[in-house]
Amino acid sequence: MDKLEHEVARLNGQIEALRHHWALRSHTSWQRALLFNFLRGLALGFGSVVGATVLVAALVYALSWVDFIPVVGEWAREVIRVIEAGG
Repeated sequence: MDKLEHEVARLNGQIEALRHHWALRSHTSWQRALLFNFLRGLALGFGSVVGATVLVAALVYALSWVDFIPVVGEWAREVIRVIEAGG
């Protein structure tokens, strides 16, 4: 029985520590949780767009230097010309 009491006390301590975790304290109301998740989604979306833009720009720039595949190199150079022209 002593082992069981020890395990229950240990579990109780862990639950108490979890109650004081920052993630649970910051979501004390559904409004705060909604705001937090909305802002998190905005940050994720913004980061994804910026990352994809940089990746596509690097890919197009690298493909513009490809001369052994004439169609791809010319297409990439045309994309770069359109981008530099502003639209």
